[in-house]
Amino acid sequence: MTSPKYKRIVLKLSGEALAGDEGFGINPAVIKSIARQIKEVAELGVEVAVVVGGGNIWRGKTGSEMGMDRATADYMGMLATVMNSLALQDSLEQFGIETRVQTSIEMRQVAEPYIRRRAIRHLEKKRVVIFAGGTGNPYFSTDTTAALRAAEIEAEVILMAKNNVDGVYTADPKVDKNAKKLQELSYLDLIKDGLQVMDSTASSLCMDNDIPLIVFSITEEGNIKRAVMGEKIGTIVRGK
Repeated sequence: MTSPKYKRIVLKLSGEALAGDEGFGINPAVIKSIARQIKEVAELGVEVAVVVGGGNIWRGKTGSEMGMDRATADYMGMLATVMNSLALQDSLEQFGIETRVQTSIEMRQVAEPYIRRRAIRHLEKKRVVIFAGGTGNPYFSTDTTAALRAAEIEAEVILMAKNNVDGVYTADPKVDKNAKKLQELSYLDLIKDGLQVMDSTASSLCMDNDIPLIVFSITEEGNIKRAVMGEKIGTIVRGK
């Protein structure tokens, strides 16, 4: 294909993807590589929205397991996503890509509050929009945020960029050498087989709103563009 298959996308980045091999914090080389790949796609005229996780800084689940109040731990995780979003914004703007960060928890000194119509207007003006702060509610993951925002802005696809995994497997390929990569499956299979791609809330939301999901590796340069152009990479998850 000479033109993009998708015109408006939500790119879901895990916090771990920003950490690279270190597993914690933000790796400058990695975030620059991701920004460069987003630039490549934005220059094709594709409207790009991004949802970033916060697991490289803090995980609400970890805090909860330590005995912390779950809601408090989750709010801390939301703040971690804001830090990641600001870092990605800075990197994108260094490449000359106009970017806006919108947070579901108001902090007007550093970002805009999330307003659906304003987000869509930014996208129409070909600005990259980064959705930070999760859904603004505890007990919901950033996977669910990606599904919710994709439905709200009427994105055509969610691109789930993974670190060191190039798709969905029948089991964890790092543990089970017999694990097989799946080229395509349904959201019902994802939920029924307990495949740890996204949580059941996010999967149900995508299924109900008929939003396809492409799971691929972010570590290989150019993969975001390949996915947008309709090349067969990673695993695609569809409908029922």
